[in-house]
Amino acid sequence: MERQKKTADASKCVHCHICQDNCAFLGKYGIDIGDTKRLNELAYHCFMCGRCSEVCPVGIDGRQVVSDMRRHQVSEDAGQFVNKNYKRMISEKREYLYRNYRHAAGKSVLFPGCNFPSVYPKTTKKLAQLLWERAGIGIVYDCCGKPIADIGMAGQEEKILHEIESRLIQAGVTEMILVCPNCESYLSGRISIKIVNIYEKLRQLGMGSKIPGGCRMFYPCPDRESRRWLPDIEFFMKEKCAAVEDVQCCGLGGSGGVLEPELAKGFAEKVKECTETVYTYCGSCAGNLTRNGCRQVRHILPEILETSEKPDTVKSLINRMRTKYL
Repeated sequence: MERQKKTADASKCVHCHICQDNCAFLGKYGIDIGDTKRLNELAYHCFMCGRCSEVCPVGIDGRQVVSDMRRHQVSEDAGQFVNKNYKRMISEKREYLYRNYRHAAGKSVLFPGCNFPSVYPKTTKKLAQLLWERAGIGIVYDCCGKPIADIGMAGQEEKILHEIESRLIQAGVTEMILVCPNCESYLSGRISIKIVNIYEKLRQLGMGSKIPGGCRMFYPCPDRESRRWLPDIEFFMKEKCAAVEDVQCCGLGGSGGVLEPELAKGFAEKVKECTETVYTYCGSCAGNLTRNGCRQVRHILPEILETSEKPDTVKSLINRMRTKYL
C-alpha cells in the first residue's frame, strides 16, 4: 500500500481519537492533534516523537503541527518563554560551546554529534582512531542544531546549519559519517554534503564484529517508522531483534520531559519490563533510559566495536566538555 502523504494542516482532523489513544501526552490531556487551541497552549509539553503522525488515518503530521506552533510562539514573544525555560540548553547549543573542527581532515569526517561522545567517550575515541588509521577519516565535534530547532528558534536554527556546512566545505569535506539518527534525520536534505550512517561506513570498510542480536530493539523516534538504518545495523547482528512495543519515546524527545517529567519516567518504566537485553542505536536513548534505571539497555556501536562500554550518565557533561580539547 502506498504511504499516505503527510500534511501539517490540523484542520483535517476527524477527531477519531486514535492519536490520543497512542500518545501518552495527548491522552493525559484528552486532546487530538486537531484541538489546536489547547494543543498550542501545551506545545512545549509534547515529546515531538511522531507517534501521532504514524497512526493518523488522514495523514496529519502532528510533529510538524507542534513544531510550527513552537516557532510561532517564539516569534510572538521574542523567545522569552524558551529563554526562561531552556536557558541552560540554549546557552550550550546556540553557539555550541564544545565545537572542535581541528581534526576535520580528509574528504570524509566522522560527525558523532553531541550526545554520543557524552555517554560513550571511550567508544568515540576508539572509533575515531580506527577510521583515521584505516581510511584517513577525520572527526569534528559539533551539535547539529536539532535541539535549538525543536524549541522553535527558527532563525538560530538556520544560522547553525549554515555555519556547519560552511566549516565543512572550507575544510574540503564532502562526506559526513553520522552516529546519531537524530542528526541524520535533521540534516538530511538541509545541507549539500553527502551523509552516510556509521554502520554503512563500517560495512564498506570491513570493520566491526558480529553481535548476537535476537533480543529487543528500541527504535529512536526519527527512525521508528522508516527504519532506514536497520539494514546496515542488522548486517552486524547474527539474529534480528523484535521491537520494544508501546513505548513512544525515551523521554528526551522535543524537550518534552522538561514540562512532563512523570510521563518521561513512565516511558522508562515500560522499557524496564523487558527482561531481555534491549539494543538501541541512539546515544540519547541509551543514556536517558539507563539514567532512569533501564540497566539492560545496550547501544549497538560499543557492542560491534567490542568496547563493552556502558553509558556514562554521571560524567556526561564533563565528557562533552572534553571534546573541545581533543
